[in-house]
Amino acid sequence: MSEQVQTAPEQDLEGSPAAHTAKVEVASLYESQLTPILAVQNLSFAWPASSFQIGITDLNVKSGEHWMLEGPSGSGKSTLLQLLGGVLLPQRGEVRILGQRWAALTAAQRDLRRAEQVGFIFQQFNLVPYLSALENVLLPCRFSPSRRQAAESSGGLNDEARRLLATLGLGAKDIQLRRAARLSVGQQQRVAAARALIGRPSLVLADEPTSALDADSRDAFLELLFSEARSAKTAIVLVSHDTNLRTHFERHLTLEGSLCCCGLC
Repeated sequence: MSEQVQTAPEQDLEGSPAAHTAKVEVASLYESQLTPILAVQNLSFAWPASSFQIGITDLNVKSGEHWMLEGPSGSGKSTLLQLLGGVLLPQRGEVRILGQRWAALTAAQRDLRRAEQVGFIFQQFNLVPYLSALENVLLPCRFSPSRRQAAESSGGLNDEARRLLATLGLGAKDIQLRRAARLSVGQQQRVAAARALIGRPSLVLADEPTSALDADSRDAFLELLFSEARSAKTAIVLVSHDTNLRTHFERHLTLEGSLCCCGLC
């Protein structure tokens, strides 16, 4: 007696759940690549009782791009950086981080979004003086689960912090364990950069980070910073009055006097 074997009908792979999931994932990846890391439209901001005004018509920063916002003292560079990072909100217009408007979030949501997506290098570095260099670098991972996970996936949290410090020229163990208050200005600057980069944030905002350095140290620092950012596809927006930095950047935005001009240089 012959035995009949029933075979399952062939499935249409195009219509299968797995194929549908793959399409959705590809579409999401494509859309994320098109979405700017940072987008500004018709931004306007002025401090109360002041004639000073910042205005940007259009600015789009894509993944991995390096932008310089250039202007003299008093042109609003630091204020603009706070607007881009959601610390301040514009009176008109909008600033978006990965498609999300800062103004649509509550203060707590903005804090979380900033911790997850943005690294800061402050002009005065803002290190915690009684913590070691290594502990300062690890601070963002205490407030951002995603940056902690990204750092851990690179081979361990402490190892990743040590690697970043070493890449930026602070590989000696005694320096990594030294309190921030006992570090030189140049060393503090590198610690601040490593802290901004840990966990592969989408964006780093840097406020005059090279102002205390001589030309050789400045150029060396920027090369190290950009190299590390490129490997993580992190976008950088740096503000400075130093026109000599222009050659290091792909994109420029010029701030003149009390008005931010949106012309690309």
